[in-house]
Amino acid sequence: GAACTRALRRIDTRLQVTLVEPNRTFTACPFSNEVIAGLRDIGAQQFGYDRIAAEGVTVIAQLAVKIDPQTRTVGLADGTSLGYDRLVLAPGIDLRFDALPGYDETAAAKMPHAWKAGEQTLLLRRQLEAMDDGGLVALAVPAAPLRCPPAPYERASLIAYYLKAKKPRSKVLILDAKDSFPQQRLFENAWKELYPGMIERISLSQGGRVVSVEPATNTLVTDFGNYDAQVANVIPPQQAGRIAQLAGAADHTGWCPIDPVTFASKLVPDIHVIGDACIGGGIPKSASAANAEAKACAGAVASLIFGTAVAMPKLDGACYNAVAPGYAFSLSGVYQPKDDIFAEVEGSGFTSPIDAPREVRMREAEQAQSWYKAITVETFG
Repeated sequence: GAACTRALRRIDTRLQVTLVEPNRTFTACPFSNEVIAGLRDIGAQQFGYDRIAAEGVTVIAQLAVKIDPQTRTVGLADGTSLGYDRLVLAPGIDLRFDALPGYDETAAAKMPHAWKAGEQTLLLRRQLEAMDDGGLVALAVPAAPLRCPPAPYERASLIAYYLKAKKPRSKVLILDAKDSFPQQRLFENAWKELYPGMIERISLSQGGRVVSVEPATNTLVTDFGNYDAQVANVIPPQQAGRIAQLAGAADHTGWCPIDPVTFASKLVPDIHVIGDACIGGGIPKSASAANAEAKACAGAVASLIFGTAVAMPKLDGACYNAVAPGYAFSLSGVYQPKDDIFAEVEGSGFTSPIDAPREVRMREAEQAQSWYKAITVETFG
């Protein structure tokens, strides 16, 4: 959302652009797994909106609680409302606390999800610091779609890095509602190399899907057995953020169908949806892809307002995954509209080689740091 407002102002300063955001500080998810592992301070994840306001964007620190497409107004928590010609929703994801029996917002205070960066990130970090050497850390990973599909496995890796240094008799258990995941061989090879015998993953077909939790005992229940963990990181199923539901922009899947050329909602007129909330086809739910969508959407919205032709978007998406300090790999692609969804341009996809030497992994770790700095400066700096 921040990237889109900034792009709109840079396209044409005649546009009156308002950013409605209840939080005065944005806490970024990329690299938050390093905070959990004690490798990074939470302050490195936090950004304000002052520079965006300085460029002429009106920033309103309120929660949007209602959208009326007929009158084209957004209702705010303080009782006021805003009119719009075009409305862009960047709702992110909400956690489906109704989808996993036993898991709700109260349970998350004991079994953190840490899937929205901030206090939950720090809670999981504190739990790791407090656990006994020899304790079990269990991660419950949901079925797709989810925000940043490789991130649970990066998290398991970095938790193992922390445990290897501080609590070497401890283990990490991944209970997975999927049989396969992105860059699986790269992760598994790294686990064998760096954390032998420390990380175990039970896939869907092996009985790894968590069907309920018991917060009182930190128990994760699967179809084939129960697991008692000293630290339980429960990542529940997800859907588009609540404001998308209130606007009527989400369908029965919980996600938002869009026109991939303009990002216009297929369900509600004059509303566009960007980021993780979209049904994007082949494009991943990643920060890099969301940033590319934001800038392309800004161009489409400006064209629609001024009556000019909308350019065909061509979006770059990249995802870096760290398994230890100085050890990372990546995947990337270029995506364009095809058959009413986004599809990867043939031949554009890249994934790190399986048997690359350590200096290549080190270089990708440095590239990941550079990417994070560049995207946050572009958006907030």
